[in-house]
Amino acid sequence: MSVTPLTPKPEVLSAFEAAKGFMPADEGLALYEAATRAARLGLPLLEVGTYCGRSTILLADAARAAGVTAVTVDHHRGSEEQQPGWEYHDPAVVDAELGLMDTLPSFRRTLHRAGLEDHVLALVGRSPQAAKLWGAPLGLVFVDGGHTDEHATADYEGWAPHLAVDGLLAIHDVFPDPADGGQAPYRVYVRALESGEYDEVSVTRSLRVLRRRNPAAV
Repeated sequence: MSVTPLTPKPEVLSAFEAAKGFMPADEGLALYEAATRAARLGLPLLEVGTYCGRSTILLADAARAAGVTAVTVDHHRGSEEQQPGWEYHDPAVVDAELGLMDTLPSFRRTLHRAGLEDHVLALVGRSPQAAKLWGAPLGLVFVDGGHTDEHATADYEGWAPHLAVDGLLAIHDVFPDPADGGQAPYRVYVRALESGEYDEVSVTRSLRVLRRRNPAAV
């Protein structure tokens, strides 16, 4: 029996495609489907790595439909590859007064234009600090922050323990072949699988979605 894919309404997809960011549409649709399924647990959906809110739109719409909250964590100063002189640097998100990246204003405009501000809790700061203070179970953890081993590992170690049984762990920019991209998210993905705590749910280009097992069923 085939399962009908869960897809966002046209206006949500248009808002996603119009927002500044790096996630392609096929990965976005896979993330939206994961978020929609995870939201049925009645728990918050959390994203590490907000940037300008492109993927946040999808989590927020899934959260809105289920009556839960999307949480997104970012210091909004940009990751390593987004700094001046690097491949993903965008001068349009540099604070002209400070000379530092500041994606927070762009993020807020993104949510406002999409009509989703009331469904998102934005945590502005370092992911490990936020994770230490967090005390509630989560239905989804989407790891898409800094891509160094230090940052990707800290995001996984900080947030994955908060994931509820049957909750979904999504990891972006997973490249098994080093020629395709950095290896830190891939190493986190392998670590999660090798832990025995997760089953793989889907693979869409560089997006991996895993489900947390019920320990009693292992």
